[in-house]
Amino acid sequence: MCIRHSARTTRRRWTGYYLSQVLSRDTVPETRLLNLAPLFMRKYKSLMGGFRDQNQAIYQKGLGVRTLFSILSTVGFYAACAWVAQQTLKGVLTIGDVVIFAAVAVRLPKAIEFVVIAMTNALEHGLYISNMMELLGIEPKITDGTGSPVVDQPGVEVRNVTFHYPGSEKRVLNDLSLTIQPGESLALVGENGAGKSTLVKLIARLYDPDSGSILYGGTDVREFPLKQLHGDISFVFQNFRRFEAKASENIAFGNWQSLLDDSGQIEKLAKKAGVDDILSDLPQGYDTLLGRVFGEYTLSEGQWQKLAIARALAKPASLLILDEPSSSLDARSEYELFSRFREISKGRTSILISHRFSTVSIADRIVVMDSGQIIEKGTHQELMARSGHYASLYNLHQRKLSG
Repeated sequence: MCIRHSARTTRRRWTGYYLSQVLSRDTVPETRLLNLAPLFMRKYKSLMGGFRDQNQAIYQKGLGVRTLFSILSTVGFYAACAWVAQQTLKGVLTIGDVVIFAAVAVRLPKAIEFVVIAMTNALEHGLYISNMMELLGIEPKITDGTGSPVVDQPGVEVRNVTFHYPGSEKRVLNDLSLTIQPGESLALVGENGAGKSTLVKLIARLYDPDSGSILYGGTDVREFPLKQLHGDISFVFQNFRRFEAKASENIAFGNWQSLLDDSGQIEKLAKKAGVDDILSDLPQGYDTLLGRVFGEYTLSEGQWQKLAIARALAKPASLLILDEPSSSLDARSEYELFSRFREISKGRTSILISHRFSTVSIADRIVVMDSGQIIEKGTHQELMARSGHYASLYNLHQRKLSG
């Protein structure tokens, strides 16, 4: 019994984990862009189906036994009452006998109490089901587009976009316009709060702008079915996910419909992201369960980040968005990553966000943002020659490095 209970506890923790990946504010962006919700919900439903079958068998057995006992107790009580009354009238039983019988009869309320408790529990469980059905019935604010656009040239055009987050009156983006050419690599630069991450989230349609429009391949992103749009965008988030799963699955989740059983392709992606040696040295190699919640092994922050980059490369997407992809990497790993950036982004339109000015110079063009607006744009050499905001930030960064 203890072993069975232990197994149920582990499975119950897994159900909580899968549900959190679908519902948590921190996990929803990556779960949505990778279309992982169907996979996690399938695993969740499989586990919950097992709980349902086990619980149903347990409750049915218990309910049957207790109900039968309650019925027999009640019938026996009234039969005993009739017998006591008959025997008392005949003079066979004394007053003492009747008192003893009355004491035994106290058990009747307990039998009735059991029936009431059982009915109350059934009603309570019904309320839980009602709450779940209400949750599942909530309509998302970001809805599917009704068109079926064909994207030949995956450029991006942002037209006069203004945006503020729900619950806040502060504008994060203010009448911003920007064009990214197909195949171009663009770097977004600016201080914290400038609106860089917000802009790329709007491009990926994790939010809709308050006003203005965003075009992808010449078509408004609101006309795309979400599955089609998200399927054509790879995103390495600043707060990337560290999935409690096998090392191979952490990469395969980027394109799980095709890669979960394709170990050869997973290894190729790992080599491309520079994480193959790390995973091969794990106790069970690519089959090692990562994370401390269910497993025994984890990775360093920089190694997790390389895994996130491999996951982003798993999807055959036309638009690659890297939001601070080297924030957790050491100097050597950062150099290796950006030395391969051209190869990684080859054939794709790419957007790079970074605070490290030593890395953004590899982009075809740099856009400088401040307070939700674009204040400068050009190549690294052009911006340095202007001696403006970008040059000031770059020089400050260099002084920090040399100091």
